[in-house]
Amino acid sequence: MSVAAPGHIWIDAAGVAWIDQTNIKVIEVALERLAHGSSVEDIVEQHDGLLTMGQVHAALAHYYDYSETFDAVIRMQLERADRLRAESLSSPSRKKLARSGP
Repeated sequence: MSVAAPGHIWIDAAGVAWIDQTNIKVIEVALERLAHGSSVEDIVEQHDGLLTMGQVHAALAHYYDYSETFDAVIRMQLERADRLRAESLSSPSRKKLARSGP
């Protein structure tokens, strides 16, 4: 007799990977691991009961299986954030605020 194991991950119509029965994206868990070095236990604890160890392991496995794609998305998001920050530094409101002094 065989029993299907839960995959814990589903992909929406836009191609975004989500953790089953949550509103948490796989990329969010991967970023916690990459940016902060969080352990699986830390991630479970940080999500205050919303994630199981199995879900976090599945999310990280999915990230590692498709890391090139995820890393490209992360790079694009960082580049966009840098571009928006640079644009906001030269905005008229920001310049006016800077002129007003401390």
